[in-house]
Amino acid sequence: MIWISRGSLRSRHAHGFYRFFAFEAILGLIVLNAIVWFRHPAGPRQLASWALLLASLLLAVHGFRLLNQLGKPDLSIADPTRLGVERTTHLVRTGAYRYIRHPLYASLLALAWGVFLKAPSWLGGLLAGLATAALYLTARVEERENVRNFGSEYADYMRETRMFVPFVF
Repeated sequence: MIWISRGSLRSRHAHGFYRFFAFEAILGLIVLNAIVWFRHPAGPRQLASWALLLASLLLAVHGFRLLNQLGKPDLSIADPTRLGVERTTHLVRTGAYRYIRHPLYASLLALAWGVFLKAPSWLGGLLAGLATAALYLTARVEERENVRNFGSEYADYMRETRMFVPFVF
């Protein structure tokens, strides 16, 4: 994670700086709960966990596909704080992006809380809370970057959509 995030870790003003801490918190949750991952798989809490994990997977695949196809990433953009798919040149406003601005971060939120539900604990709650706070900060910083990159088009888009949950937040 440090190697992938090395460009962003050098700048607290880059969204990837905060995303790194979300990734680390989620990794901590996975390590913490791996031992009970398949224990009582049909229990209500486990079913809720599996639903969140499935939603996470579907949102991630859908979001990456749309960014790659419609966002037209330009890998020649020389910005070490942005990974490949983050170098989009067109604002994507279809699919999940029609309703929420950050499907990929919503995917990570669903992953964090889905993993937390595998075996709730105070440490797991702390890690899930840390991941949530880090993803919120990531999204806020990325939105400032997107306003700089896309101008008033992105500002309008922010007024028309929610951050993570359609019609709610």
